[in-house]
Amino acid sequence: MTQGNAAIHVSVGGDPLDAGRVLSRVGDSRDGAVVLFLGTVRDHNEGRPVEAILYEGYGPMAEDLLRLLAEETLRTFGVTRAAVEHRLGSLEVGEVSVAVAISSPHRAEAFEAARWLMDELKRRIPVWKKEHFTDGDTAWVPGRDPREVARPGTHKEGGER
Repeated sequence: MTQGNAAIHVSVGGDPLDAGRVLSRVGDSRDGAVVLFLGTVRDHNEGRPVEAILYEGYGPMAEDLLRLLAEETLRTFGVTRAAVEHRLGSLEVGEVSVAVAISSPHRAEAFEAARWLMDELKRRIPVWKKEHFTDGDTAWVPGRDPREVARPGTHKEGGER
């Protein structure tokens, strides 16, 4: 943890995600809590074995929206810093696809903010995933109708993408 970091860091792109790098973006001397969530590619979905996932999205738009979501997180939960990175491209089982780090003076707010930010990211950010199954079949994971997605400032329960 370092002092002097920007309060918000976001990144969307093809480079592998590094937990240490994400953690270095949060925390300062005011913070007694740092929460890190890593989303990884699992080897199954709905009873079918998965070998890889393709994440697609328009990076600049996704980053702009992630920044707005991170700003909302800081305002809503009173946390100090937020760092969010999402990977695009083809990822194999076990690779990190998304990282969310939050720092705060207290742990309750940090945990709550990290969970909310991750749930809202899945609902609002224009990144889509296509699963590649071990039998050679592929399928896009169904998304949500954009009219159902909460706008900044509203807090509906998040769901799976």
